[in-house]
Amino acid sequence: MYIENNTSSERTAVCIDACENCHRICLAMAMNYCLARSGRYARQEHMRLLLQCAQLCRLSADYQLTGSPFSDELCAVCAAVCDACANSCSMLDGMDECVQACEDCADSCRHVTFAVSEERACLLQ
Repeated sequence: MYIENNTSSERTAVCIDACENCHRICLAMAMNYCLARSGRYARQEHMRLLLQCAQLCRLSADYQLTGSPFSDELCAVCAAVCDACANSCSMLDGMDECVQACEDCADSCRHVTFAVSEERACLLQ
């Protein structure tokens, strides 16, 4: 999903799209697919992680959209939660779309976080 040499605004736009997509897919999978399948799919830990991932992705997109100075820190947390959610979903059949959305979002968030860290380091030199 990430394209090398993007400008800061392009990276942010890609990340916002990835976060919004992940939010939509995790929420839909939790409320529609996992609850309908029940059993392992509706385990408390798995459902909690899907919903937390969805909420954090929405919040991360919102912070980026409003130009919050804390958006890069939130992106770092978002990447970690998306990685955990992708791992949980990968253990269940039929969750491939969720795994891909989480992996794309985590990757995009890491690129935003890395780029901001590099920009800050350049300013300090």
